Amino acid sequence: MISDITLGQFFPGSSVMHRLDPRVKLCMTVYYIGLIFCSRNWITLALTVLTALSGVVLSKVPAKLYLKSLKPIWFLIAFTGILNLFYGSGEPIWSFGFLSITRAGIINAVMIAVRLVVLILISSVLTFTTSPTQLTDAIERVLKPLALLHVPVHEFAMMMTIALRFVPTLLEETDKIMSAQKARGADLESGGLAQRIRALIPILIPLFVSAFRRAFDLATAMESRCYHGGAGRTRMKTLHLGRVDYGVLALCAAYLVLFVLLTALLPAAI
Repeated sequence: MISDITLGQFFPGSSVMHRLDPRVKLCMTVYYIGLIFCSRNWITLALTVLTALSGVVLSKVPAKLYLKSLKPIWFLIAFTGILNLFYGSGEPIWSFGFLSITRAGIINAVMIAVRLVVLILISSVLTFTTSPTQLTDAIERVLKPLALLHVPVHEFAMMMTIALRFVPTLLEETDKIMSAQKARGADLESGGLAQRIRALIPILIPLFVSAFRRAFDLATAMESRCYHGGAGRTRMKTLHLGRVDYGVLALCAAYLVLFVLLTALLPAAI
């Protein structure tokens, strides 16, 4: 299960999605997340899913990696979908005691499940095709207007990028610690819930120690290089929007107009 988590991993490539400006990819991620949760009928939902899946195809990242990113949350998707089955008005199709399933509940469950899957896929496209350095620059540039309100934009972007950067490292460290504890005879899989929680203590303690040691080493390395935040910093690579970036932004604007028209003209699914 630990090896199936792909959050924060970057896969180098030369696809269209890799060549896009990271600011455009970051804004597109927020844009499609907003659209997928604002879809109120099957047409807008299907079109938004198809346009989001086109980003998956254009990234040229193997499909198995996207499926791998979905694997850890299948339980959450299924649980959320089943829970939403019982939230819907109308004539019950099936009922047992105070529980009842209606047509509106089924539609709501399907739409919620689809939204969660697309949410993970879109986020994976961003992290798979954008390096941590590019992501830091993109977050800092997009949030730069907040600096006028004395918001520490650079520090915020740096913290987010460091967190994403060390997710794969901590997962690898967790896997190594679990393997070492199993080799020493630790039983991590049998027993009840309380016993399994107690079995995690020999894993969590060395993991926290390792995480704090890495944080201390990183802080020492940044201080030794005279790092002092975003004030007066220069960049080796300056971000510039190209023709492809402007074309993608124009397509997103055109689709937003179409989305609003379809939402206004077509009836809601529920």
